[in-house]
Amino acid sequence: MRELKVGLAGLGTVGTGVLRMLDRQRLSLAARTGCEIRVVAVSARDRARDRGVDLSAMRWHDDPVALARDPEIDVLLELMGGEGDPAKAAVCAALDAGKSVVTANKALLARCGTDLAARSEAAGGRLRFEAAVAGGIPIVKTLREALAGNTIHRVSGILNGTCNYILTRMADEKLSFETCLAEAQRLGYAEADPTFDIDGFDTAHKLALLTSLAFGTRVDAEAIYVEGIRSLTLADLAAADDLGYKVKLLGVAVRTDQGIEQRVHPTMVPKHWPIAQVSGVTNAVAIDGDAVALTLVGPGAGGDATASAVVADLADLALEAGGFAFGLPEAGLRPAERAPMQHHEGGYYIRLAARNKPGTAATIARRMADEGISLESIVQRRPDRSQDGEPATVILITYATTEEAVRRAVARMEGDGVLASQPQVIRIEKD
Repeated sequence: MRELKVGLAGLGTVGTGVLRMLDRQRLSLAARTGCEIRVVAVSARDRARDRGVDLSAMRWHDDPVALARDPEIDVLLELMGGEGDPAKAAVCAALDAGKSVVTANKALLARCGTDLAARSEAAGGRLRFEAAVAGGIPIVKTLREALAGNTIHRVSGILNGTCNYILTRMADEKLSFETCLAEAQRLGYAEADPTFDIDGFDTAHKLALLTSLAFGTRVDAEAIYVEGIRSLTLADLAAADDLGYKVKLLGVAVRTDQGIEQRVHPTMVPKHWPIAQVSGVTNAVAIDGDAVALTLVGPGAGGDATASAVVADLADLALEAGGFAFGLPEAGLRPAERAPMQHHEGGYYIRLAARNKPGTAATIARRMADEGISLESIVQRRPDRSQDGEPATVILITYATTEEAVRRAVARMEGDGVLASQPQVIRIEKD
């Protein structure tokens, strides 16, 4: 029987999970692929650490780049992470040597995925990255292969389990953002420094890859408008609930007349939408094509879920399945014509802390009218009489308008001095 010899760089939760899964599914994988998938060499920081798996039959490389160049391996499995070295150096070394690469490294792919695809094509290897987006959900294969007959109009989703966990607990248990973040850190869903997750950058990296797969464009993470969830309050989630929405951090890429619009931000979505009902650390991706529209839901992180996606890529390579990393040859990936965020059109939720003084309401109404913004509803919540002088909360729900008009109206209100604090603006997705 043929063999696919794998060199594994990175022996953390996912790496050891892959070793266990390959051992557990060895006979099944061989029957499905006609090939034995075998890890023959490994690399990690600490050779002496007990990882609970038997490494005795595998060669050890202290340097992952040396592992990548090992003439005895066919595939480099890169699970170290990070957009720079040693991950980048190891992946480039493997691809330049004509080897295939399987990686879960969304940061590296978002930064130089197009270049890596070109390297793989030039030397005859293949680049696979199912585990880099949405954990165990087979979204890369779906976009690259299963929906090849579709013209994709839009791809959107919950791509970060940490943020979805925080927003779910805030909404369901009426807990503050800070409390939910601390609990996410205690459970291991969030890092000690959670910036990458809660400020939207992790979602943006994943969205950059989905955009390339969906629209045949070069990977361009810099084109994405990014906004995180730090500013969301219980008042915002309660207002969303009253209005019939759930708040989710979404990554959205959509084809428009101006180009490809790519954005990451908190979004109000109708409660009856499938994506609104996705809770906890679960991920979901919705795809709208000209022939098929579907939503895929599943675990977005964790050792087993990510290992499942990695092993699926290894099985593809064992089957000697062809195909380009992003669905098209690198030379056929066109630069994405960026649709400026200012041109985004839709409904908006705007929460204002309005100063309790004469003329405030008239000023707010005038600024919205100046920008041609029509209001679907206005809710005003006055402070208790015992708190005279405290600002009133004013919630505006707009009909479809542009990002530019909303930002300009809000900026002018701030300049007028009628607001006591920075406004909260959340985009609304409607049927």
